Amino acid sequence: MNEYSILAAVDLGSNSFKLQVARVVDDQIYPLDALKEPVRLAAGVDADKRLDAASQQRALDCLKRFGERLRGLPRGAVRCVGTSALRIAENAEAFLENAEAALGYPIEVIAGREEARLVYIGVAHSLPASNQPRLVVDIGGGSTECIVGKGYTPHLMESLHMGCVNFTQRFFPGGRIDKHGMKQAELTARAEVQTIVASYAGQWRDAVGSSGSARALADVLMHNGWAESGITRAGLATLRAQLLRAGSLDKLELPGLKSDRKPVIAGGFAIMSGVFAEFGIEHMTAADGALREGVLYDLMGRFHHRDMRAATVEQFMRRYHVDTRQAVRVTALAVRLFDQLQADATTDTAKLRAFLQWAAQLHEIGISIAHSGYHKHGAYILANADMPGFSRMDQALLARLVRAQRGGLNKLPEFQPDSLEPTEPATRLAVLALRLAVLFYRSRADVALPELRLACRDQTCQLSLAAEWLADNPLTATALEEEKADLKAVGLKLTYPG
Repeated sequence: MNEYSILAAVDLGSNSFKLQVARVVDDQIYPLDALKEPVRLAAGVDADKRLDAASQQRALDCLKRFGERLRGLPRGAVRCVGTSALRIAENAEAFLENAEAALGYPIEVIAGREEARLVYIGVAHSLPASNQPRLVVDIGGGSTECIVGKGYTPHLMESLHMGCVNFTQRFFPGGRIDKHGMKQAELTARAEVQTIVASYAGQWRDAVGSSGSARALADVLMHNGWAESGITRAGLATLRAQLLRAGSLDKLELPGLKSDRKPVIAGGFAIMSGVFAEFGIEHMTAADGALREGVLYDLMGRFHHRDMRAATVEQFMRRYHVDTRQAVRVTALAVRLFDQLQADATTDTAKLRAFLQWAAQLHEIGISIAHSGYHKHGAYILANADMPGFSRMDQALLARLVRAQRGGLNKLPEFQPDSLEPTEPATRLAVLALRLAVLFYRSRADVALPELRLACRDQTCQLSLAAEWLADNPLTATALEEEKADLKAVGLKLTYPG
């Protein structure tokens, strides 16, 4: 993977969109530029869980501006992630097509625990080194991530469906702040936090808050003399009284409270109050680092050979008791065949090659459930499990590759005749490479394979190997005939000697 001296991260948060550009020097990130706009994407998610037109337009306008700043940076040097609002929006897929066009770079929607992992990495790099386990709380616009970790490694990660935007809308409609709404908001937050308190008990020493809500609360408490540093339980109690006294967000005037944070401060406060109550926190430090910084450090790790995705694949192989020797055999042959197919390719398929390698390593994880239909079981696991380092789209691609390793192909999206995705032809070739690798190593032994050459042109693929070898291996010859029929059903022609 290429190394880059300039990296950029884009965080499509449920409250704000943020961009961070940084330079890399000796495994450290040094900020160069930052942009932030309060898009309030979560406020545009209606009762049917669809992003309304106004919120989409705000987002697209922002992304066009971000795109101008990023223009000229290599695709591999930029990572863009979407969070809670895009996880729940039913029409997120259609919006993302327009969003990627506006930004000029691909956008990944990441799962809650993956967001938590990246947040922790960003926070850990922004604080002094410590051997003490920390509780990190990140209150976003649509979700709250709670992480316990030590050093740069997170150990417990959870994402709770509560954020400053959706809580403000739900409990403080029209900006009205009253005792009933505040009580309900705090109780609801406490109920959410209660689901994880037992597993986190005794696992941490220091509490750290990250992202906008935590920093805004810390600023208000310190500017008003209600806390010497960070966020305190006593300071929050004083702030609650001030919020109720104001009665509405429009009338709320507090030193240290920025105008862009004011519309969602009530929801953020209620969540933080619930967090303090359930975890028994007395003091919380406010960190500068958060998701953007975590994305940058994670991106840097990918080309410094510390790719979290590779570590996750290894962990899944252990968890699901994958036959390592068989995985090595299939992986080596699948990648070799794919490289032959890509020798004359004009497009960059390095990413797809990595995913083919991971899919080959994991192609048998479904056997831990049942041998019958194991490819389907494996695809389900990969599509739905928490996989640190992988976005939802990444997991979907892995799942499709594993699902396609055997059986019929006519129901898979890559093999639909009306597929217009430019990446689909290369994905079909990756599927073919994996299927043939599985087929040739069906015996699960270190068999002496003949020299195999695979070449594809248009809809015809030619597999070259010694005809004598096929004659001596009738089971493989029969399997190739079955493969030929499966490919023919989706418009592909496979030829070979014999």
